[in-house]
Amino acid sequence: MWHLNKIMFSTSLMMGTLIAISSYSWMGMWIGLEINLLSFIPLIKSKNNIFSSEAALKYFIVQAIASTILLFSIILLSLISMYLIEFKSPLTMILNSSLLLKMGSAPFHFWFPEVMEGLTWSSSLTLLTWQKIAPMILFIYLNKNIMFISIIIISCMLISGIMGQNQLSLRKIMAYSSINHIGWMIASSLMSESIWTFYFIIYSIISINIIMMFKTLNIFYFKQMIISSTKNTSLKLFLILNFLSLGGLPPFLGFFPKWLTIQAMTEKNMLTLATLMIILTLMTLYFYMQLTFTSTTLSTSLIIYNLNNLESKFLILSSNLITLLSLIILTLIFNYM
Repeated sequence: MWHLNKIMFSTSLMMGTLIAISSYSWMGMWIGLEINLLSFIPLIKSKNNIFSSEAALKYFIVQAIASTILLFSIILLSLISMYLIEFKSPLTMILNSSLLLKMGSAPFHFWFPEVMEGLTWSSSLTLLTWQKIAPMILFIYLNKNIMFISIIIISCMLISGIMGQNQLSLRKIMAYSSINHIGWMIASSLMSESIWTFYFIIYSIISINIIMMFKTLNIFYFKQMIISSTKNTSLKLFLILNFLSLGGLPPFLGFFPKWLTIQAMTEKNMLTLATLMIILTLMTLYFYMQLTFTSTTLSTSLIIYNLNNLESKFLILSSNLITLLSLIILTLIFNYM
């Protein structure tokens, strides 16, 4: 049961995002981002988690630095836009970088896995999904240097693929997975806002499914995942399929937004970047497959939690079934549109 303060801060968190994305001025957008930041800090704090205070402090410091850079670049842009046009491009790049730091994109990702490690699953889900909306939409509004954005996209793919290997913490695996998806989202936002919207919604649905299972089983590490999947065959299957869907493997739903992005990039003759993205994403898919195959082949006599609650079991099974069948449904819809 949620306390009144949690409801209040969650409401102001949503309000902050909506103010930021619907504001007419950069100052209004900055104020929206600040409301969002200050509302998320109390939600991070948890009595059951000893690392939540550390995570809250790390998150606050990084976001405050990003907000300062954002405000600084906005003021400078407004001052020099009339007189010194040649400085406009570097300042726009700094403005882009501050938003990339806010969303946890590589190479500004250093804080993201560390903060994720100190969060509960509910806070992790908020950080992975809702907290990306405002910086991502503001990033879409800006003029972008294609070379700079290409470097950001490739670094997202490389860092997430390399750093995600041999991780034992499920929260860190989800964090590096998110960095990979940020790269794809940035590429989709270059193509079309509607493709980005599709990508973000589908990524959020898959993340909700996976985190809902982790929260129900109360697991945080890879070893616990092996133990918990020993007795629950259906849950084991859905975890595997969801991870493969998150990696963008056809014929799962996670492949659909990547398919749209690759098609749009091919039409705009961005073949080199699209090819590099596909190849580098295979590294992320590899550690997903490593994770899922190991959890199925290894078994143990211990069990930490048995999913006997019919209500939660029905919710998990039904939401997963809908998600995993959605690619077929969407393909049929798009064929007849």
